[in-house]
Order: sequence, then structure tokens, then C-alpha cells
Amino acid sequence: MPVALVAFGPTFAYSIMGAMAGREPQHANFSARQQATISNGLVYPLAAVQGVTGVLVFISAPKDEFTTGWWLALAIVLYITALIFSLTIQRNALHRLIELTSAPPATGSPPSPAIPATVRKLQLGGIFTGVLIVAIVFLMVVKPGT
Repeated sequence: MPVALVAFGPTFAYSIMGAMAGREPQHANFSARQQATISNGLVYPLAAVQGVTGVLVFISAPKDEFTTGWWLALAIVLYITALIFSLTIQRNALHRLIELTSAPPATGSPPSPAIPATVRKLQLGGIFTGVLIVAIVFLMVVKPGT
């Protein structure tokens, strides 16, 4: 469980970082790059380790655990969903935001309308993955049905 807290804990700060960048748009690129660096250097590698340990728990579970431990299989499915979503949709949207905010708009022109759309996509994706992570932690701690 400590690996899970270190792996996924920082992702809950991304909404705070994003809100601060929204109030100071000149720092949006830095904030997005910072989130990408944390994800690439900490979250994704530790999430992979968490996946390996999850599979080991699943393999080592007693046979009768599969009937009473449906929570473990569900947690693994939610984990795979969260990981695939994060490594594809969220990661691509974050890199798109970095690209969109890497240069200021030309003098006298408004910011790209793609920026708010990309930010909204990241916000909704963050909510989705946050709910999945909370559900996984709940299942792993409470172990319903056991």
C-alpha cells in the first residue's frame, strides 16, 4: 500500500496546480511541464510496480479467494482501466497543453481556443482517474464480501 500512496498521491495535487496555473496563465506551461515530469518520473514507474505486485497478490490468492474475493479482480480491472486511460488519453492531452502553451499568443491576438478545451479534457480525465483510484483503495482496504 505505501507504493500506491507514493505513486498516486501526487496526482491529487494536479488539480490544485492546474487551478493555480489558470489564475496565472503565464505559468501554465511550467505547471503542465511540472505535472508531466512528476508523472513520467514518479507516477508511471511506480504504477507499473504496483501493477506487478497486484498480479502477484492475485496469483498467490487461495483458490476460494476468487469466489469471495471478487473485489481483488475488480480492483485489478479498475487499475488497468486507469493506467491505460492515463498513459493514452491523459498523457496525450497533457502533452497537447504543453505544446499549446509553449509560446505566448501573438501580440493583440487572443489565446488559442484549444487551450480551455484541452484543460477541460484534463480536468474531466483527472476526475475520472481520481474516482478510479479511490475505488481501488476502497476495495483493497475494505475487501468487501470477505
